[in-house]
Parts: sequence; C-alpha cells; structure tokens
Amino acid sequence: QVQLVESGGGLVQTGGSLRLSCAASGYSFSIFSINALGWFRQAPGKEREFVAAITTSGDNTYYVDSVKGRFTISRDSFGNTVYLQMNSLKPEDTAVYYCAATNRPLLSYSDYRKYDSWGQGTQVTVSS
Repeated sequence: QVQLVESGGGLVQTGGSLRLSCAASGYSFSIFSINALGWFRQAPGKEREFVAAITTSGDNTYYVDSVKGRFTISRDSFGNTVYLQMNSLKPEDTAVYYCAATNRPLLSYSDYRKYDSWGQGTQVTVSS
C-alpha cells in the first residue's frame, strides 16, 4: 500500500496560481509498482472529477479539457512526488483536490475507481 500526502492548497484570487504537491511513501516495491499518479477534485454536492494524470513510464500526461493550458502535472526525478501547477485559477476550480495512485496500466486514467491509493485531500478556494 502506498501512502499519499498532499500539500499546497489554500485561498487565492481569480487569476492567481497555486502549486499542489503529493508525496508518495511506502515499501520500495509499492513505490516502484505505481503505474500512474493522478489528481482529482471534488466540489460540494458534486461528483469526484478527474483533473490530470501522469504515467511513471514515459511521463505521459492527461488533462480534463477544462484545465488544459492552465494546469501542469509533473513528477520529480525520483518519481516519489507529483506536482500540480495551477495557473489562471477560476472560482469553478474551487474544490478539495485529491492525489491518487494506480498500479494498473489503464486505457483511461480519468476513472477514479481504477485508483488504488488516495491522499487525504487539500482544499483549494478561488475567490472571485
């Protein structure tokens, strides 16, 4: 089992930026077994929504259309930390952001049910 801890959330004005971090820890085998890391978000009264994902092999990246050109997902050189750089934030980006990891190669990385490990979430609030 992989443990994930998010940080970097907060309150920002429309048009501002935030950088979320997610640190993965656990047994070395568990870390090396990660196929992809993803970010999801959930606003009050709404379903959990895919935001972005990055594969550990090849660093292929995937984004939901609403954040393309504004958000960037990346990993550190060791592969244990994933980042979500969020620019040009909008009030509709307000949500709790969750980091997730999957051990499985997937045809689509946007299905939250395919992820095995989750962080506790970090609140992002964008004021208008």
